[in-house]
Amino acid sequence: MPDLKEPGPTWVTRFKELPLALRVLFLAAFVNRAGMFVFPLLAVYLVRGKDLSTGEAGLLISVGSTGLLAGSLLSGPFCDLRGRRPALITALLLNAAGYLGLATLDGPPWTYAGLLFVALVGMGMFGPASNTLIADLAPPEQRPFAYTISYIGNNLGMGVGPLLGGLAAAYSYHVMFAGNILAGLLCAALIVLWVPRDSRRAARDAPDPEGAETEGPAEREPGGRRGHHHVLLLVLASFFYVAPLIGLEYALPLAVTTVLDRSAGLVGVVYTINSVIVVCFGLLIEQRIQRYGAKALLVTAGALWAAGLAPLVFAFSLPMVLLSTVVWTLGEIIVSVVVPTYIAGHVHESRVGSFMALNGFVLGVARLIVPVGLGVIWQSHGHGPAFTVLFLTPVVGMAAFALLRVKSLIVAPDPRDQPSSSAPAEAPTGK
Repeated sequence: MPDLKEPGPTWVTRFKELPLALRVLFLAAFVNRAGMFVFPLLAVYLVRGKDLSTGEAGLLISVGSTGLLAGSLLSGPFCDLRGRRPALITALLLNAAGYLGLATLDGPPWTYAGLLFVALVGMGMFGPASNTLIADLAPPEQRPFAYTISYIGNNLGMGVGPLLGGLAAAYSYHVMFAGNILAGLLCAALIVLWVPRDSRRAARDAPDPEGAETEGPAEREPGGRRGHHHVLLLVLASFFYVAPLIGLEYALPLAVTTVLDRSAGLVGVVYTINSVIVVCFGLLIEQRIQRYGAKALLVTAGALWAAGLAPLVFAFSLPMVLLSTVVWTLGEIIVSVVVPTYIAGHVHESRVGSFMALNGFVLGVARLIVPVGLGVIWQSHGHGPAFTVLFLTPVVGMAAFALLRVKSLIVAPDPRDQPSSSAPAEAPTGK
């Protein structure tokens, strides 16, 4: 197979075939993620910098994380009414404003929850708007590749960001906040310059992927809603794979700095390993992803998540933390590509934004309930039971996906007819 014999030229060529707006979006997302210094270290900041207990920090983060729910709910309507670019820019400005308040204001703990809410409204809006733009502009056969590149860029940024953030936090928390804000503003500038003002035209001109809802009124019929039922259940079930990721964001920094009594800088090392695995294996996994059904991929992802979390339960140590990261990252890659690709391939174009927002909403729900739940478990029973709960969560997800009715990953002609598939997507980039 040519793709496997010449991986370098193949992915570079495929990347160049994507619209310019998407290539700029991937760069901007990397910049934004690389500057995301604050959130991965927020629990450490609240516990060590503000002298809160682990339970109080978890509660505060959970309350502030309701902003992710609000942002996810706002993202779909905002994209539909104002366009993808305004949604992305608004998201970045809200995030910067919230973190600016967290960096400069010194008040009672509830004020931190309010400012975190504002910052996370922006974070909640950005992901669904970005995924919707990819669905609008990427040809169907290129969507798994586009979502993989987006995911690699995000995680590469997340690998660099916490490492730099840990160093910045060791010097000054104000430097950590400043880096986050400046990166977000740079990302907004890139989007203003290169992302088209109205990216919705590509979506309006696109055919219905399943061929059943080609007219506006048809999508409002009961049959149309039933046609999206399997997508709705798949997105909701993905909670069981999102929850462990959010749990690790909360529990792992605390475990490294308190249980293992190591420097906060080692938290950045964990994220760096995560990014290395994503970069090394992301494209290899994407090349093979269309050979298997969506159900098999999602069950496999759950097995990798469970296998990765098992060492944290049964043999917790720094080497096991690093080994665990390698394994569960493979499951994370599969889920992060399969879920948005499934949405883009099975949902009518007029509702892609809403379903991407629902996907973000699931992430927001996890951020709301997981930190406070783990904080209570940790404070009452220690870190062992907290990691046990994380280990059991993807096991439940595997069972859920095994029972669900899941269709093929992509509903689109497979032959690569570049002139017909890429031309409509390129048109908006010149406007």
